[in-house]
Amino acid sequence: MNKALSLITLAIGITMFFNSCQQEQQWQSLFNGKDLTNWDKHLGTSLGSEFDDLAEEATVETVFSVVEEEGENVIHISGVVNGSLATRESFENYHLRLVFKWGDNVYSRRNSGLLYHSFGDFGLALGTWMPNIEFQMLHQNLGDTYLMANTTCQTEAVKDEGMEHYVFTPGAEVVTFGDHAEGRLIRKSSDNEMPVGQWNTIDLYCYDRMAVHVVNGVTVMVNNNTGAYEGGVTEPLSSGKIQIQSEGAELFVRSLDIRPINQIPADILP
Repeated sequence: MNKALSLITLAIGITMFFNSCQQEQQWQSLFNGKDLTNWDKHLGTSLGSEFDDLAEEATVETVFSVVEEEGENVIHISGVVNGSLATRESFENYHLRLVFKWGDNVYSRRNSGLLYHSFGDFGLALGTWMPNIEFQMLHQNLGDTYLMANTTCQTEAVKDEGMEHYVFTPGAEVVTFGDHAEGRLIRKSSDNEMPVGQWNTIDLYCYDRMAVHVVNGVTVMVNNNTGAYEGGVTEPLSSGKIQIQSEGAELFVRSLDIRPINQIPADILP
C-alpha cells in the first residue's frame, strides 16, 4: 500500500514538474498580427532640423502601422521622426524575442532600439522616450547597451584600444555605467548582425536585475544590478514597459514574443 502511494505521489510530482516547465515556456505574442490597438504610440522630436518637415507631416498612424511583407502581416515603422511604440503592460522576469529587418528607406541613419525596463512619461529620455535601458538596434551596433535618462547598470568591460568606449568583456573588471559614472554606452562583445534586408533575431533575457542581450544566437552583453540613479542613490530596476523606437529608417518587425522565466538559462551566459 505504501509503495503504491509512493508511486502515485511520484507520478503527481513528475506531472506537476512538466506542467510547470510547459507553463514557463509558454510564449505570448505582443503583436496580434492584425493591428496595433494594444500599443501606445508617441511621436517626439524630429531627426534634425533638415527633417522638420517630415516630423510635422508625421502621424502615429503613418509612422506605426501593419503592412504585408513577404506574405505576412508585420509591424512597419517608418522612421521619419523620433517616436515610440510602447506596451501598455510592464514586464519582469522574462525572455523576449524580436525578429526584425531594415527596409530601403533611410532618413538620418538605420537606427532603432528595443527599450526595456521603461518607466515614467514619454519625453523624459532624449525628448521622446520613457527612461529605459536600451538593447541597441543601430545598424552595425546591434546588441550594445545605452542607458537613457538616469538608468544605470554594472557590466564586465574594458576600454577599447582608442580608449573611447567600454566593450563588454566576460571576466573583466566590473564597471558601473550611467550618466553619473562611466558613461551611458557599452559596446557589444562581437558583431553578429545579418546583412541589411535580412531578418535578425534578438533575444532579451531579464531576471531580477540581470539583463542579457543575444543577437542571432550569440550572447553579446550581460548587464547586472540594473537600476535608476536618483539623489545619489541607485534604486533597483528590474521591470517596466517595452518600447520600440522610430529613429531614422524604415523597420519591419515580423514577431515580438515574450515568456516568463525563473532564472537566466546557464547555457546563454558566457
